[in-house]
Amino acid sequence: MNVDIIYHIRASRERLSATEQKVADAVLADIDFAARANINELATRAGVSIATISRFARSVDCSDIRELKHKLARAGSVGERFLAPQLEESAFYSRIVGDIDAALRRHLLLFAEADFHAAAALIAKARMVYVIGMGGASTMLSDELQFRLARLGYAVASYHDAVLTRMLAATLTPEHTLVMLSTSGVTPELLATAEIAREYGAHIVALTVPGSPLASLASVVIPLSLEETDFIFKPSASRYAMLLAIDILATELALAHKSESQELLRRVKLALDDYRGGGGWLPLGD
Repeated sequence: MNVDIIYHIRASRERLSATEQKVADAVLADIDFAARANINELATRAGVSIATISRFARSVDCSDIRELKHKLARAGSVGERFLAPQLEESAFYSRIVGDIDAALRRHLLLFAEADFHAAAALIAKARMVYVIGMGGASTMLSDELQFRLARLGYAVASYHDAVLTRMLAATLTPEHTLVMLSTSGVTPELLATAEIAREYGAHIVALTVPGSPLASLASVVIPLSLEETDFIFKPSASRYAMLLAIDILATELALAHKSESQELLRRVKLALDDYRGGGGWLPLGD
């Protein structure tokens, strides 16, 4: 496991000597500079001796300045927005709504009807559809897609466990369709599952980033765009784009067999109203 050097420096600061604390403050004030600077430049920036820099590296459990710089470079790779001071956001309500609106509008331009037609065709002809998502939004929305397809009469199940999905993939055939949800397209467990499923001829529909490793394994890709903002405190707006894609895909499938879908949805509504009561405009189990 990689040591979080930023946390380690912050947690260790109070036990450091006065001169080592100067180094800690200089490093934390500009991670990128500390990772790139040579020992003389860092000593000058902190206002200490070169020997103090070496002592500081050992005090934070690095063998030498080279290891310290390597760990700082890795820590800095997460992105400046997670390290730089965050401005106060007094109007974050409108910021959240604005980012959601921007994400939806961006994806409406990105989506193509042909992709949804192709994805719907693979789902419609499958003997069984499996939906797989791992992580926050992907896990939640894989269940959402299962709910959408189940009420239309499709044999569908969703899975989230890494070991179980590998086992599942090994049982698939060309009669199965695997729908995989990933906002990054790089999750190792998903990629391993997709590779196994492809080996046995299963069809893969991926809701993911075009050009990602997962996209390269898919038969059909519904593209997602991840344009994150510097406001790190709110959830990613890409979740709404994925939900939009699911709604479009489910509607595409429902309209492909309109009369049959209408009858199935009528039955679902009747069964729910008999169970819970309520008026005619209550949703279908949403």
